[in-house]
Amino acid sequence: MESESISNQPIASSFISDFKQLTKVGLSISVVFSSVAGYLLATESINYTILVLLTIGGYFMVGASNAFNQIIEKDTDALMKRTMNRPIPTGRMSVNFALTIATVFTILGIGILYYINPKCALFGAVSIFLYTCAYTPLKSVTPLTVFVGAIPGAIPFMLGWVAATNDFSIEPGTLFLIQFFWQFPHFWAIGWLQHDEYKKAGFNMLPMGKKDRGAVKQIILYTIVMILVSILPVFKQTGEFWIYPITAVIIALLGGLMLYYGVKLYKEQSDKVARQLMLSSVLYITLIQIIYVIDKFLH
Repeated sequence: MESESISNQPIASSFISDFKQLTKVGLSISVVFSSVAGYLLATESINYTILVLLTIGGYFMVGASNAFNQIIEKDTDALMKRTMNRPIPTGRMSVNFALTIATVFTILGIGILYYINPKCALFGAVSIFLYTCAYTPLKSVTPLTVFVGAIPGAIPFMLGWVAATNDFSIEPGTLFLIQFFWQFPHFWAIGWLQHDEYKKAGFNMLPMGKKDRGAVKQIILYTIVMILVSILPVFKQTGEFWIYPITAVIIALLGGLMLYYGVKLYKEQSDKVARQLMLSSVLYITLIQIIYVIDKFLH
């Protein structure tokens, strides 16, 4: 009996690992973090039930999108080093089983978000649909797929506001734009790093289709737009969502770090700098959400 329980442990451990890979737990946590930040920005008093439901519903929403994505891309995933060890291309998980998980996650995610309010469910459904039915198939067709993918990618931050207020207006619209424009330098930095791997799979994620200075010009342009949109609330033209001038300065300086690496990438065109840009973009989106929330509670 003891040896049987020991032999079962690696199987259970392997299944949990595959499950985490299929639903991309790390990415899901970052998305949930954005949703929670959006909720805290909007609410006057925290409803912990809504907060827990938003967290669970948000995880299901992202998990479903990622599972559908890996089902569709199972053949191209097998061609790239970064993805060839995923559970479906290796055969550790069947397509039918993954499809069951994706479907259950979709139903549970949209159901939980609907319980919060119907607008949340609508945005959750739009996010899953665009990621699965537009962004994923377009990856092998056009670099413009990044624009399409930026829409579902920008929904979580504003979803938290909608969960708190049951309203979509200028405030969640601003949160959407901040995360929307952030994704271009972030994903193009990844596109630069993974360019050769993506080519193997027939994907071209860079804006001009080439790993050159033209692509970096776009990165720099979108980084500048991202910084401007991020400090927009300081002018108090974005409804209830506004920030102090000192907060805008801190956010602009954080954006300046991304801009620095963007300019450096333009000069050096190296993978090392592209990685620094990508990491600085993750730092940026994480810190500004925390800074916005701190600023809100200082009002």
